[in-house]
Amino acid sequence: MIDELYSREILKRTTQLMHVGRLDAPDGTAERTSKLCGSHIVVDVKMDGDMVSDFAHDVEACALGQASAAILSQHVIGATVAEITAARDALKAMLKGDEVVFPDRFADLVILKSVKDFPARHTSTQLAFEATVSAINEVKNKAA
Repeated sequence: MIDELYSREILKRTTQLMHVGRLDAPDGTAERTSKLCGSHIVVDVKMDGDMVSDFAHDVEACALGQASAAILSQHVIGATVAEITAARDALKAMLKGDEVVFPDRFADLVILKSVKDFPARHTSTQLAFEATVSAINEVKNKAA
């Protein structure tokens, strides 16, 4: 059963994190931690209107959190708020067992489908997207 959770593809993704670190002057920042496993992420974003123009993250997470963060980091620059939010919502729904369609740029999240059978791992798998949406919301709140 553990082999289903930590597939070769998921483990490969843990080595593909991009935009690691912090931005010098982000428009928004958010931090999330999984209380169960201690996975932790800090996300910085710069926005150009409704689109992410720059992104960085500091990830200290389990393999599932790293894989999800890697997929996000590979496709987040140039993504719209709607795409990122839709990906977050679809990931959450997929982990509950629903059939979902991800925005094209985040379609690789489907590799995390096996995590649905491990509820204790859901939070760490969602950290990167939750933090990113929160950082974007901080930017929106500042502008309001």
